[in-house]
Amino acid sequence: MWRLLSCTLCLFVSSQISLWSVWAAADEPQEEVKIEVLYKPEQCTQKSKRGDLMNAHYDGYLAKDGTQFYCSRSDKDGHPQWFVQGVGQIIKGLDMGMEGMCVGEKRKITVPPALAFGEKGKHPVPPNATVIFEVEVYSVTRGPRSMEAFGEMDLDKDKSLTKDEVREYLKHQYKEKEKSKDDLEKIMTDIFYKNDKDKDGLISAKEYNVYQHDEL
Repeated sequence: MWRLLSCTLCLFVSSQISLWSVWAAADEPQEEVKIEVLYKPEQCTQKSKRGDLMNAHYDGYLAKDGTQFYCSRSDKDGHPQWFVQGVGQIIKGLDMGMEGMCVGEKRKITVPPALAFGEKGKHPVPPNATVIFEVEVYSVTRGPRSMEAFGEMDLDKDKSLTKDEVREYLKHQYKEKEKSKDDLEKIMTDIFYKNDKDKDGLISAKEYNVYQHDEL
């Protein structure tokens, strides 16, 4: 009798715990980035990973009503955007959603508020907004933000980078790709803008290893 009662009690407690788990899961916010591949080339020799230098166009929309809040094709003279994958130069959810992309690939990436612009939002994105990005990747190369790359760029081994050192590294990286001198200068300028914190014309090892969050 006591054994039967004990088993019945265990089943009751177990069922309650299961119900509580379901209710708790239902109450928890969904923090998952959703990825829909719109197009993927048959050949993909390199997939994007953390630290890679990427060149891409991306358009941002509010999931609620489809309002477009960002278009890289109209921003900054319409040039595709250069950024380093996975280091916080774009919002976290977009960083996550663009991992493993091929050159030429297109994705639709849905990002929840916590991985986008959060509770405060960022004009014109309102607070607690789920956003959608449509992304097209044009280039994926090993980026100049890995410490291995720092060592390769630092030709005189003085633990700081000059513009000439970074420029030579980029020339070597893109020697087999169709990149104009202006493109390389833009990348080099952007690298110094984001990393030369004291604006002395040099990037120290400490400055190089500090990632700032530069949203869009």
